[in-house]
Amino acid sequence: MGRFLGIDIGSRVVSAAVLEIGFRKLALGALVEVPVDQHPTLADAVRAAAFALTPHIEAVGIALDGDRTFTHRLSMPTTALKQIDEILQFELEAAVPVEIDQLVWGYRLLRRKNPKDPLVVLASAARTVEVRERIDLVKGAIGREPDRVGHGALSLANLATLAPELRSPEAIALVELGASHTEVTVLVSGEALFVRTISQGVDSLPDGAATLAAALRQTLLAWVSEQGDAVTAVYLLGVGATAAGADAFFAYELGVPVQPLPPIAMEGLLPEQQPSIPRFAKALGLALGAAGRGHDVDLRRGPLAFQRGFSFLKEKAPIVTGLVGSVAVSFLFAMWSELRALGRDFESATAELERTTQLAFEHPTTDPAEAGELLEQAKNKAETDPMPRMDAFDEMVEISKAIPASVTHDIEELDMQRGHVRIQAVVNTTEDASLVRDKIAATPCVNDAKIQKVSQVVNGTKQKYVLEYDVRCPDEAGAKKKPGAGDKPGGDAEGAAP
Repeated sequence: MGRFLGIDIGSRVVSAAVLEIGFRKLALGALVEVPVDQHPTLADAVRAAAFALTPHIEAVGIALDGDRTFTHRLSMPTTALKQIDEILQFELEAAVPVEIDQLVWGYRLLRRKNPKDPLVVLASAARTVEVRERIDLVKGAIGREPDRVGHGALSLANLATLAPELRSPEAIALVELGASHTEVTVLVSGEALFVRTISQGVDSLPDGAATLAAALRQTLLAWVSEQGDAVTAVYLLGVGATAAGADAFFAYELGVPVQPLPPIAMEGLLPEQQPSIPRFAKALGLALGAAGRGHDVDLRRGPLAFQRGFSFLKEKAPIVTGLVGSVAVSFLFAMWSELRALGRDFESATAELERTTQLAFEHPTTDPAEAGELLEQAKNKAETDPMPRMDAFDEMVEISKAIPASVTHDIEELDMQRGHVRIQAVVNTTEDASLVRDKIAATPCVNDAKIQKVSQVVNGTKQKYVLEYDVRCPDEAGAKKKPGAGDKPGGDAEGAAP
């Protein structure tokens, strides 16, 4: 059974939760909450909350607050599934106000009712430098890097693993009342479909209560306008969840039943700990994400991908030693068997080489180098035909046949050099570009067709894309120049008749 640590770093408190997770067991290991204002720095508060929990921990999960991330819900055609990383990068580049090379991003494919329905992607991105700062903060505090960096609001969706009420087929909202901001996550059947961060928290109460309630009401209306299903219940989480009268006030303002987080099913949870669970909701969600049971996204990707060290092997040394010994014995036996088989294959191949060279060149040999020279001499007797099977004009004909009549496709530039084709064209939508690529990829002699870039036409709604591929026909490499009028059919030419 593994132990996983989730650390929720807030502006008022730092919360840490340890979960012990096995094949059929999920137990609470520890809950620790430390006020930030009682320590000189935020790193000291993180150290006080989590350092004592790190021994025997397999993975650590943290999160970046929602107000420091970009989250977008994108729809794509089913044909984009094979190249979703490339296409999603272009979509995010057009959607976020930051250069894409300054971001790290992750995504989740949302469930579809029908396999033919369009792909729906919930993507989250953050500035690389801010994610790195959060990683360095935790590493400096507890002496090890976090294995996973989640999105603050999306990590709340992981709680659906613990509470059956959160897996309701109706829309429900998790509202984490933080000190300086409020995270809202809408779940349907336990899956996060909508998130939003409100830049106001319990620090603004009681004077800002009406403003916060209005912002929550607008957020729920935004969900309804996007999906059409009204939220049927709201669950309060975070440091403000247990404030006296909070549930009644927000229920009156929102017109929706509001209550604390429902009881969760977990071993080791004492009755006196149950009321404090809403304050540790995000930390528990991050621990579940570190254990691989998350429904959120991981921002430790690309240049920030986690590189595990070897310190964790100290605890596993006896088991690892036994496994290494078993692998070594198996490897030696396999090598011995393989060498015996290779010896027999070598003898058989040598005899076959001698027989084949005798038939082909009337000069038997067992030396592979000499056989290679004889083969080159035979190949040089025929001159390679310099004319390719397909030139640029032939390729234009094939392209015109491949593009469906339903697609408006304007080629601005077509360049073909040494069998490499580069097309710059304009279509109505990104889906049309993907369709054209698939159709061209299916034509004869086309290899490695890839869309290199998609961008919107300046002062217009159409999409400009660049497609590149190679033209290599299977029988082109072996084509030989046809013998001339004075040549023998066998290849060597004699002198012309006078």
